[in-house]
Amino acid sequence: MIRTTEAQTTEAWILGGMLAAVSIASLIGYALKRRQPNNAAIENLNARIRSWWMISLVGGGALLAGRIAIILLFALVSALALREFLTQAPVRRAGRFAQFVCFFLLLPVQYLLIGIGWYGLFCIWIPVYGFLALALADSTYWGLMVCAYCVSHIPALLMLKIPGYENRAPFLIVFVVLIAQVSDILQYVWGKLIGRHPLLPRISPSKTVEGLVGGVLSATVFGALLRPITPFTLSQAGLMAFLIAILGAFGGVVMSAIKRDRGIKDWGHLIPGHGGMLDRVDSLCFSAPVFFHLTRYFFAMP
Repeated sequence: MIRTTEAQTTEAWILGGMLAAVSIASLIGYALKRRQPNNAAIENLNARIRSWWMISLVGGGALLAGRIAIILLFALVSALALREFLTQAPVRRAGRFAQFVCFFLLLPVQYLLIGIGWYGLFCIWIPVYGFLALALADSTYWGLMVCAYCVSHIPALLMLKIPGYENRAPFLIVFVVLIAQVSDILQYVWGKLIGRHPLLPRISPSKTVEGLVGGVLSATVFGALLRPITPFTLSQAGLMAFLIAILGAFGGVVMSAIKRDRGIKDWGHLIPGHGGMLDRVDSLCFSAPVFFHLTRYFFAMP
């Protein structure tokens, strides 16, 4: 995929904006730590900010490197998330064989299909053939569905051919990832600022109704502001962002319920302040497939 000068300029603005936002957050975190050096909440905030530096640099590097790097990055994300999910899953007799099939056959082929642009087999490889291969290992199969199949719809956006939007598909990835992550962050911020009513106290005690509403509405406005990097109109960009934020919140609640059922707080400890990889992408597991298919149906060429 050959990128145009316009696309490269847009990439530079996006990456510059991300780094500027993280830099401002770092300064705020530093100032708060100077004022309250032993505050646990501020320590957690600064750990999250340090992790966002890593996420921004790795994600931005993949965006600059191009299509193959993006696909490989999300293949790695899927593999790490799936490993965390299966680590917490009950072990069954066929577990080791099922895990071998997941990591060395089903998952890599799913991303290979994105690389070669085989949309038809991409859609059914895990839901059909994966189900047949893992019929005796239900927890392994559902982990594969969530961590590999759902997440793979993010780099699958590179397969879409949208008239008037040639060579700009990576910006769709930027759009869906930014909206999901910004919504998560703003739900946390609004919840801390004005949160009064717990949303689902038995599943996720820290989530509030005010945080959910504030985060989703803020992410919707943010999505509308990102319209220039999308093939959407202003209202379409806002609507897409709203759906991503709502579905992302739903995904976060579902994954929190699974964690609560298994008696764990986080899926892992890979990302300081955030938990594991699956804790970071749980909102994308539900929003990415819907965003992909809506974009393909309404905007892409068949």
